[in-house]
Amino acid sequence: MSEAMPVSRALFDEVMVPNYNPSAFIPVKGKGSRVWDQDDREYVDFAGGIAVNCLGHCHPAMVDALTEQGNKIWHLANVMTNEPALRLAKKLTQATFAERVYFANSGAEANEAALKLARRWALEEHGVEKQQIIAFQKGFHGRTFFTVTVGGQAAYSDGFGPKPGAIEHVEYNDLSSLEAVISDQTCAVMIEPLQGEGGVVPGEKEFLAGVRNLCDKHNALLIFDEVQTGFGRTGTLYAYEQSGVTPDILTSAKALGGGFPIGAMLTTSAIAAHLKPGTHGSTYGGNPLACAVSEAVMDVVNTPEVLNGVKQREQMFREKLQAINAKYDVFSEVRGQGLLLGAALNDKFKGKSREFLLASAEHGLMVLIAGADVVRFTPSLVIPQEDIEEGLQRFEKAVAQVVASHG
Repeated sequence: MSEAMPVSRALFDEVMVPNYNPSAFIPVKGKGSRVWDQDDREYVDFAGGIAVNCLGHCHPAMVDALTEQGNKIWHLANVMTNEPALRLAKKLTQATFAERVYFANSGAEANEAALKLARRWALEEHGVEKQQIIAFQKGFHGRTFFTVTVGGQAAYSDGFGPKPGAIEHVEYNDLSSLEAVISDQTCAVMIEPLQGEGGVVPGEKEFLAGVRNLCDKHNALLIFDEVQTGFGRTGTLYAYEQSGVTPDILTSAKALGGGFPIGAMLTTSAIAAHLKPGTHGSTYGGNPLACAVSEAVMDVVNTPEVLNGVKQREQMFREKLQAINAKYDVFSEVRGQGLLLGAALNDKFKGKSREFLLASAEHGLMVLIAGADVVRFTPSLVIPQEDIEEGLQRFEKAVAQVVASHG
């Protein structure tokens, strides 16, 4: 019955809330780093569901884990615990600085939990005055009202009434900007080690170390939002491992489930102790299906073969993008880390990133943008070399088309 109804892109405009503007084609099937639409047209996927599909589409390990768990138990809620959640939490604590894990369903929910925990920790350890949260301009931490206010893009949080208070924003990669605002009243600093939505901007090592030092000086918690950078995306399980900085709280989602919705907040036992029973929760958080899939993803991703392969694939992308740029002169730089890369448009093409996205789709390639000036690539961490080559050949055609249209 479910397949009998004709479905077209026009149906979206008829039945869906208009907060999205999806592409004209509807993907119906995926395998590895290739996707097919309703007309059986094939695309190379460099978007990865916005850094989510870290093992591509329908990876056998994920399909097997979901099928096996789907035949056991789907949902219990947190009046009970379950084996997949406990196994996954153990693997996460073994692989990171963290000692305790809280499961949610998304990056926004993981960040919401992190912020609530930071406020509760500050209240109980230091008193009611210690409540300020500092984050960074152009940062992105989710769409709940708390997380979108902490995110440094007012356009996303304006227009919904009074915002949560005691939140300040400072300049990314500018330590003096943070130094001017942080004080003993600061309970937490939330930061992406590499800003994703804000333009694929890496945090400089000295800057991140300076943020850690200022947090220590003022007894504030350092929260790393690794929703986009985590789970192998930068070539280590989490990006903090390459920064020389260890956070107090880390959030994870996107690639954590490889396409199945799951989020996690990781922290130490001492900090976690402040979320006592009843202080926070989630009906679906720690769902057996999600955790079983995530455990399978982790078993594949957290291996030298995959993590080292991310760095090799990054070099392929950089070399081929530089070759395209040498020919067409559209980018000022290619920046990022691992397979979270941003091609920043030069002055001639400023504000035109969406044109490159649309032209890419015309040539059978799925890419992303990060603002109006950056074309973003977040493919599968195990994307085959031939798919990288084919995808970048298609991208070159798209670049040529955009350049010709502005000739």
